[in-house]
Amino acid sequence: MFKIVLIAGLTLSAALTAQAEQIDPARIVDAASGDWDADGKNDLALLVAPADSASDDQIGIYIYLRDSEHELLRLSLSAPNKIWGSTNADGIFGQEPSLKAVGKSSIAIHSQNSAVGRDRWDQTLTVAYRNEQFVVAGYTYNHYDTLDPDAAGSCDYNALTGQLQKDGKGVKAESRIIPLAEWTDETGQKICGQ
Repeated sequence: MFKIVLIAGLTLSAALTAQAEQIDPARIVDAASGDWDADGKNDLALLVAPADSASDDQIGIYIYLRDSEHELLRLSLSAPNKIWGSTNADGIFGQEPSLKAVGKSSIAIHSQNSAVGRDRWDQTLTVAYRNEQFVVAGYTYNHYDTLDPDAAGSCDYNALTGQLQKDGKGVKAESRIIPLAEWTDETGQKICGQ
């Protein structure tokens, strides 16, 4: 009896996991293609709005790599609730996220608040495929206060080399391997001393 319950539970769990990976095409916010794993075949990256429109400010990143034996895309990374932004077509301009291919094998994911409140910011997360995983290769963050011109700053961090520029000055930092699945905005702000 225990084996039957265990098998049924595992089957249900697998079915729910598979269902969680399905993406409604209407929720795709942006897409980019490039050769992320440098195998000579085009891969795909997607920004996808969450299924629950009440929490539409946490966008997921899904990256597909081309199968080595077939010309089919296979899900390589699923990172829901990763990027802040507005996905509502009737929403506020200046809060839309975007992504694009940069260089030969990197992805730049941009998010921003350039429209609401006095605290304005934009950030770019650069992602690269290293050692068979997607990692944060770089993080750029700029901010300013619309009422206080002295309350502004910038940060540009290359995670792979450890180079950090804060407000245009070199700051001592260490290189880090940060898997994209483990990244949060707080991670970047802590690196930048925000």
